[in-house]
Amino acid sequence: MTVYFIGAGPGAADLITVRGARTLGACRVCLYAGSLVPRELLAECPPDARLVDTAQLTLDEITAELVRAHEEGHDVARLHSGDPSVFSAVAEQMRRLDAAGVPYEVVPGVPAFAAAAAALKRELTVPTVGQTVILTRVAQRATAMPDGEDLATLGRSGALIVLHLAAGYVDRVVDELLPHYGADCPAAVVAYASRPDEVIIRGTLDEIAGKTKEAGVLRTAVIMVGRTLAAREFRDSHLYSAERERHVC
Repeated sequence: MTVYFIGAGPGAADLITVRGARTLGACRVCLYAGSLVPRELLAECPPDARLVDTAQLTLDEITAELVRAHEEGHDVARLHSGDPSVFSAVAEQMRRLDAAGVPYEVVPGVPAFAAAAAALKRELTVPTVGQTVILTRVAQRATAMPDGEDLATLGRSGALIVLHLAAGYVDRVVDELLPHYGADCPAAVVAYASRPDEVIIRGTLDEIAGKTKEAGVLRTAVIMVGRTLAAREFRDSHLYSAERERHVC
């Protein structure tokens, strides 16, 4: 049998992909992160499916559940918020399944940064303004950042920076990015993107920390800093230009 790591999307239950919903509906066992995954998604599971909330489980306990389901001959849906490719803690589960000889597949989902950009109604890559997006986080007590991936270093690029898991450290984010982006650089914080309780905070880099704390946002948020967030004067993309050669087949 197969374990399916499924991206549940950023929060709204209807932002799971069609493939994700179909896979979920075919699995007799579902492990889900109860603190992040919308419970409405569990309605997609078969009526007799075994549902396991992993919010309070350790990695060993989660692995044991996956292996047990495999040995019982059941396909398993492992629901993760957002997309499994970014900050999902999927890599260590895959490593454990490789060691146990349990096959798995990955079903991508809508990542939090994409939902945040949609909420802001912004394209993150704008011609002549910015064509690079950096997805990162800040060092915390639990997990340090690798050498060369600190904000001070990444900020030298001037590219749009998207920070996950960093709302509680917004002061540090501002302090480390100010020398590279300037006080007037556009910034935004989107909490609970795509959910009914979504919170959108816009401002400049020198004021975003105060606005974020005033709004009481501490977690489940994405911080964005970069010039493309407020770009108005930029050249149209060449993609749809009348000057572009188009060949009819």
